[in-house]
Amino acid sequence: MSIITKSHLRGFRNATRTFSKGINESLLEFSSETKAEKVTIFLSHKHDETEELDSAISLLKSFGVLVYVDWQDDGMPKHTSGTTANRIKEKIKENQKFIFLGTEGAISSKWCNWELGYGDSHKYLKNIAILPIRNDINSSYSGSEYMQIYPSIEHLDGTRKNNAGDYIPKGYYVLEPADSNGSQSFVTLKKWIIR
Repeated sequence: MSIITKSHLRGFRNATRTFSKGINESLLEFSSETKAEKVTIFLSHKHDETEELDSAISLLKSFGVLVYVDWQDDGMPKHTSGTTANRIKEKIKENQKFIFLGTEGAISSKWCNWELGYGDSHKYLKNIAILPIRNDINSSYSGSEYMQIYPSIEHLDGTRKNNAGDYIPKGYYVLEPADSNGSQSFVTLKKWIIR
């Protein structure tokens, strides 16, 4: 698995900004966009990981999507309750795609894992993906065991070959879980979003 590092994602976010803006201001701006003619994505994430969230939204928005995050939803109750869970279930079903922002914090979060389980039952396999993030290239990734059953969003650097032996162009891809022979099918992130 070619897991994206936090610094890679942060670099993408910083490269796509035309002016300096705080993370919270950036996140609020994302929530005010119109849904008209856009693919919608439920982004499951750990609430206190705002830098990773802002970076992931910047990446996804570069593909012309609308990203839903629960804490920007005015319909959410002020205090976590059963109503919160029901609202999240509605939103997972309502949004076309489900992406789990797979940081170490999200992997250990009861809520994020619950959302992933619910997303699994409503979006599997065509409309669900894991965006695995780790701290740096040398850090371990404790969530790789159960994440192996889901498609993953990865950045390929142009050095990997496909099953025919041709180099895969540099870019973001959604890779299906490997089959029993170790082969993986893949599609560009852009094509996955619109299919």
